[in-house]
Amino acid sequence: MAERGQATVELIAALPALLLAGLVALQLLAAGYALTLADGAAEAGALTLAAGGSVPEAVRGALPGWAEDDVSVSVEGGEVSVQLQPPSPIPALAKRLTISSSATTRPGR
Repeated sequence: MAERGQATVELIAALPALLLAGLVALQLLAAGYALTLADGAAEAGALTLAAGGSVPEAVRGALPGWAEDDVSVSVEGGEVSVQLQPPSPIPALAKRLTISSSATTRPGR
């Protein structure tokens, strides 16, 4: 009779670990998605730089709306660098997982 309810107790004890594992998995997926977005945005910025347009505007235009406040763009010579924070329920974690990507364009001939 002592085993009655054992599964319920074990489930309740394991639930925080399962939730933490799910949160970590989702955060890693969000970081991977942010890397893909940052790569595309850096490439869009480099293409715009080669064409003589506004790089920050092109980078922000290549990103979804949620990323507008979480991106920084820098241009040095022919290199466009994009830093993007992935979405996260914990803002301090998002800052530590900032994704960087860059793309380079050749100088005009």
